[in-house]
Amino acid sequence: MLSEQSAATVRATLPAVGAAIDEITTRFYDGLFTAHPELLRDLFNRGNQAARTQQRALAGSIAAFATHLVDRPDERPDAMLSRIAHKHASLGVLPDQYQVVHKHLFEAIVEVLGEAVTPEVAAAWDEVYWLMANALIAVEKRLYEERGAHEWRAWEVVERIEETADVATFRIRPADGRPVPAFRAGQYVSVQVELADGAHQIRQYSLSAAPGAGARQITVKRVAAVAAEGADGAEAPAGEVSNHLHATVREGDVLRVSAPFGDLVLEDADAPLLLASAGIGVTPIAAMLGHLAETGHKGAVTVVHADRSPATHALRAAQEAAVAALPDASLHLWYEADAPEGARAGLVDLAESGKSGESGELKGSGGITVAPGTRAYLCGPLPFMRAVRSQLLGLGVPAADIHYEVFGPDLWLAQD
Repeated sequence: MLSEQSAATVRATLPAVGAAIDEITTRFYDGLFTAHPELLRDLFNRGNQAARTQQRALAGSIAAFATHLVDRPDERPDAMLSRIAHKHASLGVLPDQYQVVHKHLFEAIVEVLGEAVTPEVAAAWDEVYWLMANALIAVEKRLYEERGAHEWRAWEVVERIEETADVATFRIRPADGRPVPAFRAGQYVSVQVELADGAHQIRQYSLSAAPGAGARQITVKRVAAVAAEGADGAEAPAGEVSNHLHATVREGDVLRVSAPFGDLVLEDADAPLLLASAGIGVTPIAAMLGHLAETGHKGAVTVVHADRSPATHALRAAQEAAVAALPDASLHLWYEADAPEGARAGLVDLAESGKSGESGELKGSGGITVAPGTRAYLCGPLPFMRAVRSQLLGLGVPAADIHYEVFGPDLWLAQD
C-alpha cells in the first residue's frame, strides 16, 4: 500500500508524469542500453525497441500501476502484475536487474522533468517503483520455485509442418531425454536463437497443442516489416526470430527453449466457454480447445475465429477436429476475403443481441448464443480483442470473465 503522504504527491504529479511518460521511457531505454548493450543484444526484443512498442507498454504499465495505487489503495493490480511477471520469468529476469532499471529510470525522470522532481516527488515515485518491483520479484520468485531455476533446455525438432505460406508448426521433444515439463493450455515458452550478428534474441511462442506426454509444438508466423503505428511512418522491422526459424530450422535441428509460462489458462470447470481468436492468435486457443476435447469438457463451447482468408487460417483442421469431438461445441468463422459457404464475410460481429428463452441466454448476430456464466478467452490483434470484448460486454458477459493474451508488449494498458 502506498503511504498517505506519497499517495497525495503521486496524485498531484500523475498528470505531469503521465504527459511526459513517453519521453521518460524513451530516455530510460537509451540510457539503459548505452550502459548495458548486452541487454538489448541478448534479452530485450530488438524489434519491439525499433518499433517503440516496448516503450509504450512500459509507459502504460507504470501509469496504470500508479493510478491504481491512488484510486484503489487497498487493492493490488494482481492481474497486471501476474502477466508481466510471467513474461519476465520466461526471459530469466533476476531481482538485481530491478536495481539497474531503477537507476536508469530515475535518471530519465530527472532529465525530463528537471526541477519539478523535488525530494518529496522523487521519494513518492521511488515508493511507487519499489512497490511494483518488489511485487513482481515476489511473483517471479514463486514462479521460479514452481519450475526450478530458469534454464535454457535443448529441444530437438522432430517435425516441421507448413500450416500456411507464412505459418509453420515445429514439433519438439527434449534432446536430453528428461521428462517433458507439464503446462496448462494457453501457456507459452520462450525460444532463444543465435542470429548472424551473434545476438541471442528471445521470443515467446504459445504451445499450440493440448498438454500431453511426448512432444510439444509451437506454431510460428513469419513477421514482415510493417509501418509502425504512431511512429511517424517508421517501419517495424521484420521479425528476427520468426524469420530465422522459418528460414533455417528443419527436422533434426535443436532449439533452446524455456519452461512454460503464462497466466491465460483455462479453469478446471465445465462452465460454458467462448474462445475467440484472430490470425496467429489461434495458437493458445487451439491448445485450449484440444485440452477440452481430450478431457471431455461437458459445458457449451463456442469457438470464434477471424482471418484474412481460408488460405491464411492456421490450425483449422485441429480446431475442427476438437469441435467435432466435444458434445456441445460450435465453430464460427469470419474471413475478410474468399469466405466459403458456412463462413461469414468481413469482421467478427457478435452484436445485435437480445434475450432469448427462459434460460436467459443471449443471442448475437449469426445465431451465436452466449449462455449465462460464460467465460471468454481472447487472443489476436489488439483491435480485434477490443472489439470482441466490447461485444461480449454488450451480450452480458461480466468484464471479470473476459480474459486475453497479447503477443508482444501489452499495449492494452498503453491505450486505456
